[in-house]
Amino acid sequence: MADATEESPRRTRAHRGRPAPKSPTGTAPLLTVRPKAGPLRRWAGLTAVVLLGAWLGLLAVGSVGAPVGPMDTRMTLRPSLTGGTKINVSPLGALELDSHVAPLRLDVDVDRLDPDRSAALVQNPALFSQLGDEVSADVQDGTLDLALRSVTAVVVGATALGLIVYRRPRRALAAGGLSLALLASCGLAAYATWNPKSVLEPKFSGLLTSAPSVVGNARSIVSEFDVYQKELARLVTNMTKLYDATSTLPAYQPDPGTLRVLHVSDIHLNPAAWHIIESLVEQYEIDVIIDSGDTMDHGSAAENAFLDPVGRLDAPYVWVRGNHDSAATQRYLGKFKNVRVLDHGKAVNVGGLRIAGIGDPAYTPDRSQEAAGDPGEVAAGMKLAAELRRQAAAGTPVDIAVAHNPVAAKETD
Repeated sequence: MADATEESPRRTRAHRGRPAPKSPTGTAPLLTVRPKAGPLRRWAGLTAVVLLGAWLGLLAVGSVGAPVGPMDTRMTLRPSLTGGTKINVSPLGALELDSHVAPLRLDVDVDRLDPDRSAALVQNPALFSQLGDEVSADVQDGTLDLALRSVTAVVVGATALGLIVYRRPRRALAAGGLSLALLASCGLAAYATWNPKSVLEPKFSGLLTSAPSVVGNARSIVSEFDVYQKELARLVTNMTKLYDATSTLPAYQPDPGTLRVLHVSDIHLNPAAWHIIESLVEQYEIDVIIDSGDTMDHGSAAENAFLDPVGRLDAPYVWVRGNHDSAATQRYLGKFKNVRVLDHGKAVNVGGLRIAGIGDPAYTPDRSQEAAGDPGEVAAGMKLAAELRRQAAAGTPVDIAVAHNPVAAKETD
């Protein structure tokens, strides 16, 4: 047996230069062994680092601006389980294309219609014959630019995170190489499953759900392109005139205390209404929404579920009853925390404004009664006007008065 004072050949290099740990009996040094992670665990950790780093890289690169025909767009790559392409036309809605199957989705946000490029199309109608090829080339250029930036961002993101986590250049480079391989695999999958005919069968959402019935489906556009070319020319002409008119208007420069009020009316169960209102609230940072009634068609209890999105709007919602809204409609809306129902000339402070309103005295969902000269409307308007005078005399003047029927509103003039 070796003498206890001799250095044991089993001692590791880490123990040299310091006393080896003793056994409980004190007769021989103990061997300290650090457990190593198994291959499966190491690969799982490396994969998590690669995926997280690649995702952070995509977030960092953001979107790429790309002109597509007469439109200015922004393109973005997003992780996705199904792939495809989503084109957002805010606040009108979106359309989705089954363009490819891969763990990456292409998002295209249409920012605006460029007036100069639109005017060029109007001034030279012959350019319309080249518009299809131009749009295709623009999309390819934008996608290529986005792909190159995304590859760089993904590799740099995975490599940087690998260096932070492992603190070893070889592991960090392995993470970068694996991210490049994964992205290349996604690109190959997208290329192999690319379906150019997906543009013929888009899925619409928001207000664009009515697009096929308004402009026809994509297949008929392809077969009757000359007709749609003329309609497109007229549309672009009108849009160009609109841009020319608005470009001469003075710029609106609100001060920090400016309040933005969105007025809506006569929704009549239109399912696209809430999507548009929600987009406008977000885009223009609306402070108060005022709805002057006829939100429903018949005011029945079966229609109440249509009102549920009101409770999810990110702004106070002031509402008065129209002649198509029932008392049950009014009670249902009154349950939402962000809704203030006004009736009988009631005045409330909402979002820095004092608002008074009165519900329509008529309930004519079947349109059997012409309410334009109804004495009840005049009486309702006089009641609202009297309340406005009372509020002013009390030192709490009303900023906005709301009534559904113009006859009632006229009494407050």
